[in-house]
Amino acid sequence: MSSTRSFVARTLMWAGVACAATGLTVAPAAAEALLVIEADSGKVIFAHNAGQPWYPASTTKLMTTYVTLRAVKEGRITLDRPLVVSANAAAQSPVKMGFPPGTVITVDNALKMLMVKSANDMAVVLAEGVAGSVENFADEMNNNARRLGMIQSSFVNPNGLPADDQIVSARDMAILARALIREMPEYDYFWHLPGIRLGKMVQRNYNTLLGRYPGADGMKTGFICASGFNLVATATRDDRRLIAVVLGAPSSAARALKAAQLLERGFNSNSGLSWLMPSLGTVESVQPVDAAPPNLRDEMCGGHRKRPATEDEDEVIGANNNPDSPYGVFLSSLQPPKAKGAAALLQDAKMGEPVLVYTGTKPPAPGSQAAGDAKKKTAAAKPPTGKDAAKDTAKDAAKTGTATAAAPSGEATLSKPKPKPKAPAATDSSKDGASTATGDGTAAKPKPKPAPKDAAKDGASPTAAAVPAGDGATPKPKPKKPAPKPAAMDLTPAAAQQTSQTQQAR
Repeated sequence: MSSTRSFVARTLMWAGVACAATGLTVAPAAAEALLVIEADSGKVIFAHNAGQPWYPASTTKLMTTYVTLRAVKEGRITLDRPLVVSANAAAQSPVKMGFPPGTVITVDNALKMLMVKSANDMAVVLAEGVAGSVENFADEMNNNARRLGMIQSSFVNPNGLPADDQIVSARDMAILARALIREMPEYDYFWHLPGIRLGKMVQRNYNTLLGRYPGADGMKTGFICASGFNLVATATRDDRRLIAVVLGAPSSAARALKAAQLLERGFNSNSGLSWLMPSLGTVESVQPVDAAPPNLRDEMCGGHRKRPATEDEDEVIGANNNPDSPYGVFLSSLQPPKAKGAAALLQDAKMGEPVLVYTGTKPPAPGSQAAGDAKKKTAAAKPPTGKDAAKDTAKDAAKTGTATAAAPSGEATLSKPKPKPKAPAATDSSKDGASTATGDGTAAKPKPKPAPKDAAKDGASPTAAAVPAGDGATPKPKPKKPAPKPAAMDLTPAAAQQTSQTQQAR
């Protein structure tokens, strides 16, 4: 018994110190909604304005994910099903992947981009892929909300962009998060991905509790000017999972800080003194408030701010790298001191490697897929020459990325294939500055016969075909032979194709 009391005392003391160190007061601000519940039982641990209607912003994407995964479980779609980016999806703003219309992407990759980058275009891609249109998908969102008991929620779009009728509450978002956890445990990884990697682009999850707050394992952030900074966060300790909801925080750092405080309060609620706290019932028993959602536009995006607030800002790193800042002090109280300052702690945080995402239906091959494919297709597009030197030249062009620029001139790409017919070497060397032609002037005459054969294969012009009639007696017509020109015409499309493939891969 004494050991239990000692443990409780130490826990309460640590919680008090952490709360004091962060500079947070017990009483939350009026213009925010807070809630923390147990995921298994739905028991409410703490609530403030939890029944107040609110604009969800990108926490809407939790419902988009729920509807999409239900369609997968029902067999209507599969995770590897290819979807096409429509013009409507490509027109979404401001946070998006930015793929052009016609781009193909699988359901699995779209979900990962949706949950990590909060990509608004991917939300529309999923909506159109699952239900045929945004309007039909919104109907499915609302039907599922009613079935789950989200009595204050209404949806008109899948991404949470500003709309007067796009409304939720902290109560309803906790119900939705609980449904995701309980109904879809096999897809749990979607809401705690550390980041995504697409080519050279790496995007870390906006939920800054992941990899930093002990036990954090989800879920989704959101921001629009009218809503402020929102966060639905989950964490698990000792097989006990909690759900915290923060709506209307003034910054991304503040929402993470408040969510961590709620979770800490929840994990400490099982102490020996918990019987002193009045029961708040379950999340379904939270009373809804009959009121309009608060509009925080002036507060969040007014002219008094030094810079406009945006969902993709990283205020944790940009504005809180001072170890004396509230978030810096809070981080240092959660993790062993590996380095000085919050910035070092953030760099050392082990969030895990970002997962690979890609366009198309198949993952890229190891290494540089775009470069590899470009080389293969460039070589395949040049069967007319068929010479080792020409292949080497094509490889060099692919490596340097100058095939498109070199092809029009004709000399840079054809200086090596034509030493075989040594006759034009002297003339070509003066044009190309090729050192190999200088020592071959005498051997140039016996070699013209293979050149016409290649020219015939290449579909050379009648003038070029007539050159062999003069044979070695008239080597000068050789340089006039427009063999480089048809070859250049053949190479130019290949180079253009190579360039377009490289751009598409990026």
